[in-house]
Formats: sequence, structure tokens, C-alpha cells
Amino acid sequence: MQAVVIGGGVVGSLIARELSRFRIKVVLVEKSEDIGQGVTKANSAILHGGYDDPPGTLRARFCAPGNLMFDKLSEELKFPVKRTGSIVVAKDRNELPKLEELLQNGINNGVKDLRIVGKNELRELEPHISDEFNYALFCGTAGITEPWMVAIASAMNVAGNGGEVITGEEVIGGKINEGRVTEVFLSSGRKIEADLVINAAGLFYEKVASAFNVNVPPVHLRKGEYILLDKKASELVNMIIFPLPTAAGKGKLVVPTVDGGVLLGPTSVELPEFSPEDVSTTDSGLTSVRKSGEYLIPGIDNPKWFIKSFAGLRPETVQKDFYIKRAEELANFITVGAMRSPGLTAAPAIAEFVVSTIVPETGIDLVRRDDFVPCLEERVKIKELPAGKVSEMIDENPAYGRIVCQCNEVSEAEIVQAIRDGARTIDGIKFRTRAGFGRCQGGFCSWNIAKILARELKKDLSEVRQNSEESWIVDGKVRQ
Repeated sequence: MQAVVIGGGVVGSLIARELSRFRIKVVLVEKSEDIGQGVTKANSAILHGGYDDPPGTLRARFCAPGNLMFDKLSEELKFPVKRTGSIVVAKDRNELPKLEELLQNGINNGVKDLRIVGKNELRELEPHISDEFNYALFCGTAGITEPWMVAIASAMNVAGNGGEVITGEEVIGGKINEGRVTEVFLSSGRKIEADLVINAAGLFYEKVASAFNVNVPPVHLRKGEYILLDKKASELVNMIIFPLPTAAGKGKLVVPTVDGGVLLGPTSVELPEFSPEDVSTTDSGLTSVRKSGEYLIPGIDNPKWFIKSFAGLRPETVQKDFYIKRAEELANFITVGAMRSPGLTAAPAIAEFVVSTIVPETGIDLVRRDDFVPCLEERVKIKELPAGKVSEMIDENPAYGRIVCQCNEVSEAEIVQAIRDGARTIDGIKFRTRAGFGRCQGGFCSWNIAKILARELKKDLSEVRQNSEESWIVDGKVRQ
């Protein structure tokens, strides 16, 4: 038997990994040039506690359990998780009932380590918080991670267990026979046999479903704008800081990042039409992000700390809940879509649910294999190693001594390993190694990374791309 999972984001990659535990060949198909380059790469990277999801929703059902699965997942797949904790702040007793409502909601949703704190403890938790705030809801299970590495590591684990990972290929339809998909068609002309198809195509879940004549709730896109701050800003921030939520959402946050930076944002604006290419930022949006950050942490709106701004898109339905369902039209087609917040946090629990509960509805009886290998070998990051150990490694392989990314101290050897792991673009290197994530945002290292890619992939430099096929770097030589 063979399963085709469409979409290499966090959700699709984790579903593919979960399927790999069973005696079924798994094929993961991603239309981008690398795994985790859609919704997965441009979000707040938060592991939410699960206290603000309405009871009875799929969001509430999967958020808290998914959160608790990340420690084991991180240990197995070697991606970072930091349990920073989070606070939702309130100014006075008039706002306290909202914190009490969130507390009770969290208890109902099974959230652990959740309590309301007063001003003194709030100052101990977050010394630089604005003096306006006197109360907060503290959640000890909240944390941060690198979503793209969750997806990349999961896909690597799929391949390591005998599955196939296809990138740069779009699913355009399939062959239907007696109410079941029997083949999946790719944009290259390749046809893949399929006993099971899982549509986890992120922003494009409706488009993919439509290609198989399956009806799903229409997708609505919501854009969030962010500002990334220098590591100096991290001196002001210990944990994830939320304002009091409103009907519009969780609000604009202050969020530490795994590698020591700070994110401000996001905005939350529903796009009037389906425009998945619209990741533009606006002056008004970024101004509101700055003001909100300063409102929470006075002094954090420091232009000297600004590194970059960017925007990400989130898919949702009018019900504002996840959509997880076997198609009525096709017995072996499952859609897992509308992965709005807290989709990242819920993803491991969703993957387990889809494989254990929804897949059997297709008539497929999965048999667990006894040779599944859940763990990856940890990749070297010389920045995190003692100098003595690095010296020994340089003696064995001089490429560890050639630093390509000065900001994050990434060596040539680490970049070569990332290429062997599947990176084919400059962004593929960036998200695997953090080369280009630093203060200069690749201004100094991108050229050398491009040359290493060309050398290792035996390509001409003009064939190296930033991310997509259209994102060329150079188109030829100026002189011979």
C-alpha cells in the first residue's frame, strides 16, 4: 500500500511521519523547493498553552495535548524547544474577569501550570513589563520552537524510514476509480500510485481538494505583519507576552525567538480575496506592531534594533476552526486544512488523530511496523560546542574552521551537511543552519553559500536560487 501526503508543512510532515510507523509506503509531496516554506516558516513560532481556544472546537481538543507532545518530539527529531512560559497582561480589576475567564477555559481544556499572578510576581517574571499592568495569566507550558525545523526533521525521518520526499512538484489532480483515488498526478507529468491521499496543503487545501472534485469549506487568508529585532532586545524580554485578547484575536505580541532575537506582532487582517502571493508589509501595519510592542515593554521600539519586517499568511474558514475530515466524494481522500493558530502547537496531536481515527474510516487497516526508527542523528552546530571540541573537529575536517556566516558562526561543513540533508536553495540552507538569520540577514554570507551550493550540486552559479524557481541570484557572467 502507498499513502500520498500533499503538503510539506508542519502538519503534513508530521502526518507523513506518523504514517511511517506503519507498513505503508509514504510519499510526501511539497510544491515548494524545500520543506516548511509556506505557512510554516512565517508565524510566531509559539507553542500555545491552549487556554484561549473555545471548548468544543478542534482547536481546544488538540492544542493542549499537542503542546505536551513537543518535548519528546524535540528529543527524537533534534529541533529546539524552549519552555519560556507566557503571560497575558491586564491593567486593573476591570480587566481581571477576562483573565479569570481564560483561566477557567484553560482548566476545561486540560492546560497545566496555569494561574493568575499579581503585580509583584508579574515583575519577577517579566521585570521590564509596563507599570500599567497589575495582573497576568501565567502559563508555564507555553514555549517557542523553530516550526520549519519541525517540518524538515519530520520529512527527513520519513525518508529515513523508507518513505519518499518530493519537493518542487505540484499536485494537479489524480485518477479516480469507483470512488477512490488510485493515482496522484504531479506537474512534472509523474503519476504516483495511491491507496490513501491526505491533503494538508496549507493555503492551498481548497485548490487541491478541488483538483479531486472534493468539496471543502472555502479558505480565507489572514495576513500577519511582524518586525524582527536584534538580540540586544532580548535583554528586555523573558517570555511570550500577550495583551488582553479581543474578538479580533490574541493581539500583537512580544515573542522571544529560539536563537535569541525578539519578534513584535503580528497584525491580523483578512485579505479580501485569495492572494497567496501577498506577503507585503504596510507602513500602518508595522507602525501598529511597534506601538503595541512599546505598550507592553517600554523601550523595545528601538529602530537601532530593527533587523527586518515580514508578513505571513494563515488559512482559516468562517468557522475559525481546523477542518479535518474524510471526503464524502472519495473514500480514501482526507483533508486536513484551515490550520490557523494554534495549528503549530496542535500539529503532533492532529497527526496522531488523523492516522489513528480518520484513516480507518477509509477502509485501510494499518499494521504497525516493528522497525520504525523515531530518532534523527543530531546535526553539528559548532557555535554550541566548546572550543576544544571544535578544534578537534577542525583537525579532522578543515571545513569546520571556515566560517561562512559570521553572525551565527555557521561553518562550511555545516552547510555541506545541510545540502546532503536535502537543501537545494539559499533559504534551504538558511532554515536548516541559521546561516543568514543574523543581523546582516545574509548580506555577507549569501554569495558564499550560493557558491557552495553550486559546487556541491554540480550546478552553474546562475542555476542557484534563493527559494523558488523564479528567485534567481545571477543570470550569467559579466566577463569571462
